[in-house]
This record gives sequence, structure tokens and C-alpha cells, in this order.
Amino acid sequence: MIPEGIEDEKVLFLSDILPTGWMAAVNCEIKPQETVAVWGCGPVGLFAIQSARVLGAHRVIAIDHYPHRLDLAKSLGAEVINFEEVNVREALVEMTGGIGPDACIDAVGMESHGVTADSVMDKVKSTVGLVTDQTHGLRQVILACRKGGRISIPGVYGGVTDKFPIGALMEKASPSRAGRPMSKNIRRNYWI
Repeated sequence: MIPEGIEDEKVLFLSDILPTGWMAAVNCEIKPQETVAVWGCGPVGLFAIQSARVLGAHRVIAIDHYPHRLDLAKSLGAEVINFEEVNVREALVEMTGGIGPDACIDAVGMESHGVTADSVMDKVKSTVGLVTDQTHGLRQVILACRKGGRISIPGVYGGVTDKFPIGALMEKASPSRAGRPMSKNIRRNYWI
């Protein structure tokens, strides 16, 4: 219950954004001294960064390309990677001593951006209706996570994709959880 006198704009994030970022971090089962990588520094990603730190992550690495979002992530204590300037997977391998992050969060979803061949193909295929989702970010998450690491997917996906690295997911034996928190006070329309 929100106390009287607080403007809606000051608590709007409590309805979906903060719980989604928190659940994303909780789904990673973060242990002290672990490294967590978060793809996407929008509102959910920023709350996931803060939540990972609250849950004990030693390092949080934020991945995005918007300078203002990366600045916000840095102000929250995250190390940042601009995916337009470096190869994310190579940077993460170097930053983690060759093993990859202990946990990875895809806070981007179906609208991931990028300038690699597979991200361009995602865009073309979604434009002509062959697929609905651009899963470049999710592919990076799966491939970057260390063996036995955990993957959390709060980013929204709407339908069909291809080029999904199921073999890499299975080979790493990475526990993965997807979804967003539901509240009995929030109604949503779902695509089927």
C-alpha cells in the first residue's frame, strides 16, 4: 500500500520495473564474490544491477551502447562495456580471467541491437516476418556465461526465433530462469 500524499510518478517503478529487476537478480542465485553481467541498462537492467549488488555480487558488469545509460550504470557501481566499441564476449573473458561471468542477465529482450552479422540478420528476418524476435543479446548471454553459471531472462520475447544456441546452453549445464513477476493487481495481455 502506497502512503497518501506520494505522487504516482515517484512510485510507478514499484509496479513492474523494480520487481522485475529484483527477480532477475534473485533468479541468478548470486553468491558473495561473484561476477554478474547485465545486458541492457534500461530501467529493468539498472534495477537488476542494483539488486545484484544488494544480493552480494562482488562485481557487476553492465552492457549497453547508450552513453547516458552506461553513465547511470557506472554511478551504481557497475563496470561498463559499450558493445559498439568492443567485442562483448572477448571483453568479458578478459575481465573474468578467462572463465566468463558467474551469472548473466538478459534485460534487453526481443529488441536487442548490434552491428554483428547475426544481429543484422535478426533485424532483416524480423522485418520481413520470418521471425519475431531479435535474439542477438540472448545468444551473447548464453555464450558468455561460464560453465555452470546461471542465466536469468527477464527481457521480453514475443514469439519465434532461429539460431538459438541450445547446444551451448546444454553443454554449459547453465541453470536458466525466464519471466517477469506477476502481481494480482496488475493485468497483462499475453500473446499466444
